[in-house]
Amino acid sequence: MIRSRRGFLASLAAMPLAAAAYEFPPRLRSDMDSFVERIVLKHDLDGVRLSEILLEARVEPRVLQAMAAPGTAKPWRQFRPVYLNRHRIDGGVKFWNENEVALNRARDAYGVSPEVIVAIIGVETIYGKVTGTFRVIDALVTLSFEGTRRVEYFQSELEELLLLGRDRILDPLAVRGSYAGAMGWPQFMPSSLRKHAVDFDGDGRIDLWGSAVDVIGSVASYFRNFGWQLGADVVLSARVSPGKAVDELVALGIKPVSDRTSLERAGVSSERPLKDGERAALLLFEGASGPEYWLGLDNFYVISRYNRSQNYALAVWQLAQAILAARRQGGSSSSTRSA
Repeated sequence: MIRSRRGFLASLAAMPLAAAAYEFPPRLRSDMDSFVERIVLKHDLDGVRLSEILLEARVEPRVLQAMAAPGTAKPWRQFRPVYLNRHRIDGGVKFWNENEVALNRARDAYGVSPEVIVAIIGVETIYGKVTGTFRVIDALVTLSFEGTRRVEYFQSELEELLLLGRDRILDPLAVRGSYAGAMGWPQFMPSSLRKHAVDFDGDGRIDLWGSAVDVIGSVASYFRNFGWQLGADVVLSARVSPGKAVDELVALGIKPVSDRTSLERAGVSSERPLKDGERAALLLFEGASGPEYWLGLDNFYVISRYNRSQNYALAVWQLAQAILAARRQGGSSSSTRSA
């Protein structure tokens, strides 16, 4: 009996290591597997391929850290100097001069002012210089399955990224962008790229990383689709009589819902009265010299559709005006209509 046991152990030790160390193929965790099943049924996609792509993604703790403390949350007095500075103004004039033909064509085709297009690109990536270092697949998987805020939104953006891969517009495992998954010079989310990006240079493909013309046309397309009104005001400086009524108007948020009567009743006046039918949002900013009040109009709300922060929207508009003024002072080869 002892000899038989020793023989069995000896034979077990002699077995090939590969058989003893067998590993099952990796599998997606259950919530990711359910996500794949859902979009496979919705879009008739290759589930095996989608699983392979998602298995290549990595949870990125830095994404969660950045999302917990977004730069747009800074007080206006700290936020403004980051975007309203000589570097971005001069860079905007240079970008405009180099791309004047495309910017004028975008204005004529989409009804969006050149300075607004330039300012968006300047605020987002300093004219293509800083487009993000995170793999977009990692950012979106992290926010979709490890985040706690807007999970459904980020899962929908992950879905859109996978569709961009299906359509061979980009490689979902290679493309890089921001910690939130925004891509290219204009920092489009995958859904924005699919809905609003255009092949403005006519070369048969959309390139938001190397074609300034496609970037310009795509930003203009985005603004037109959200209702930009060429020639309309964006914000009006406001004066208030502090009190509960003013606080209640500010609490309504960034969407323009207040008419002239409700503003006047609350003790709010502006650089010009609102027109009949015009609506505004009363916005409070923490300025360097104390509280600043502005009325955000429909065009201001359109800017905020690019980024929900009111700090962001005001920075874009003020940078646009600074670039326009600097370019006029320096002269240009042709006249350009303002917003």
